Amino acid sequence: MKMNRLGRSGLHVSELCLGAMSFGEPLRGGHPWTLPKDESAALIRQALAAGINFIDTANVYSDGSSEEILGDVLWKTVKRHEIVLATKVQGQMLDEPTMRGLSRRAILHNIDASLKRLRTDHVDLYQIHRWDNATPIEETMEALNDIVRAGKVRYIGASTMAAWQFAKAQQVAKENGWARFVSMQNQISLLYREEEREMIPLCLDQGVGLIPWSPIARGRLARPAGATTERSAQDKYGQFLFDRTAEADARVISEVQHLAAEMGRPMAQVALAWVRQKAGVAAPIIGITKPDQLTEALDGLDLVLTPEQCARLEAPYVPRLPLGLE
Repeated sequence: MKMNRLGRSGLHVSELCLGAMSFGEPLRGGHPWTLPKDESAALIRQALAAGINFIDTANVYSDGSSEEILGDVLWKTVKRHEIVLATKVQGQMLDEPTMRGLSRRAILHNIDASLKRLRTDHVDLYQIHRWDNATPIEETMEALNDIVRAGKVRYIGASTMAAWQFAKAQQVAKENGWARFVSMQNQISLLYREEEREMIPLCLDQGVGLIPWSPIARGRLARPAGATTERSAQDKYGQFLFDRTAEADARVISEVQHLAAEMGRPMAQVALAWVRQKAGVAAPIIGITKPDQLTEALDGLDLVLTPEQCARLEAPYVPRLPLGLE
C-alpha cells in the first residue's frame, strides 16, 4: 500500500482511508444501515491486512459505538504505532446534549470520552466535524492546542466549512503560536465539485492535505442512475445531499458508466480514480459494508485516468449550492 504525506505535515497515511461510519450498532444513533461488531470486525481486519493504516471515525457515529468497535478490534490485531487513527468532535451525543459544539468545555470532555471508547491514550488526527457559530474560534483553537500539548492529540484537522472560516481559524492559530490544522476533510466527488472554487486552492496554497469524504457520492457513482440499495433507501443525509440535483447528477453518472464500460472497470473505480488524482488529495475516505467493496477499491489503485478522460467525466457537471456546511 502506497503511503502519502498529509499536506506539508510529517504524517504519512495509506492512500486509502477506511471510513468507520459504517461500523456501529444499528439501534444507536441515526444510521440503521450500520454493521454491528462482528460484521464490522471482519471488514476492519480485511482493510488492515491489505495495508490500510489510516482509519477515520467520529464520536457521533452510531452514538459512540463506532469508536467502541474500533477500540475493541484494532488492538487485538495491530500495535498502536502501526495505525493512524482519526476521530472528530462537534456533534451531539444522544446522552450528552450539553456537550456538543466546539467550546473549551466540550472539546476537553469529548477528547477524553473518545479516548476511552477507542481504548488508547491519544489520537493521531483530531478533527472539528463542522464549524460552531456559537463559540469564538479563538476559544476553539486554544483548546485544541492544549490537547495537542497534553499529548492526547498528535495533529488537528478540520472538516466541511466555508473557506473563509478555515482561513480565519488558521490565522488565529498562527498569530498565537498554536497548533494549526494539517488536513481538511471535505466533500469531493464528481457529483459535488464546489470545493474546487475556494477550499481546494486555499489548502493547496497553505499545504493542507485533503482527505475527501463521500468520494463516490454515497454510492451513487458506483451504480447506474436511479438504482437504489438498502442503505441509500435509509440514508436521509444522502438524500438531502443529492435528491435535489438527481436529474443533473444522472448525466454525470451516465458518463462514468460509459467510460467504465469502455475500460472494463467497475464504476466505483473510475469515480475514485478521479478523486485520487486531484492535486492535494492524500487519501479518499471509503465507506464499506461488504468485503467485495473493499476489494474493488483496492483493485482500482492502479487506475490512472488521462486528462481527456477526466475532462469527459467533468463536462456534464452543473454547479449547485454549497451543501453539508451545517
